[in-house]
Amino acid sequence: MQVDLSDKIIVVTGAASGIGLAIARQAASSGAGGLLLTDRDAAGLAKVKDELGPQVQTVVADLADFATPAAIAQAALQRFGRIDGLVNAAGLTTRASFLNGSPEVWDALFAVNTRAPFFLMQAAIVDMRARSAAGAIVNITSVNAHCGIPALAIYSATKGALVTMTKNAANAHMADRIRVNAINLGWVPTEGEHRMQGEILGRGPGWLAEEAVKMPLGRLVEAAEAARLAVFLLADISVPMSGTVTDFEQKVAGLV
Repeated sequence: MQVDLSDKIIVVTGAASGIGLAIARQAASSGAGGLLLTDRDAAGLAKVKDELGPQVQTVVADLADFATPAAIAQAALQRFGRIDGLVNAAGLTTRASFLNGSPEVWDALFAVNTRAPFFLMQAAIVDMRARSAAGAIVNITSVNAHCGIPALAIYSATKGALVTMTKNAANAHMADRIRVNAINLGWVPTEGEHRMQGEILGRGPGWLAEEAVKMPLGRLVEAAEAARLAVFLLADISVPMSGTVTDFEQKVAGLV
């Protein structure tokens, strides 16, 4: 079985680090004809462009801005002429429970985790339909969409909404040959998670070892493993999969 993205133009958000970066690397190694990579981290994006080469176009932008999805789509169309695939990998994991959640955190999380993906999906679907072309969208959601730990109440809601949007788009556009799937990702030791656990939550550098021993595999899921699944879902080899939501974790979601 060959997972091949030859000549496909793929847009990936959150591509400067973590899951987005892993997906960008996997897409490049799978033959993508062009990559539109976006993130708010300008320095990180510059490093990725240097690593992956001239087929990469970068857009430094903040998904919290209403205008950003349209700007990203326009940049892809100007450089490559089309969008064949989209991966919504960017996301905020700000902690907020029913005891301390605020309107400001609600708006910030929904802007980046839900609103921006919707309008990026809209732009990709409009382009695909205008060309009567098949396409694929992959949304990186979370096992927390099933319920979520108390400290991730608002985050979990954003990912639950994104799961529903995935299924809605898949149902609405199956006849257009536009496939939309999601990956309910579990705990991955990305740069952002190291910062959250080690610094923001004050657990120090030993947090990963402490959590790894509790897992069935003795480790957390790796970003590269999630990236392989994402690229499989982008590739024609996964046709006709659409509307699927894969729980990508070592434990059954909802069980301790």
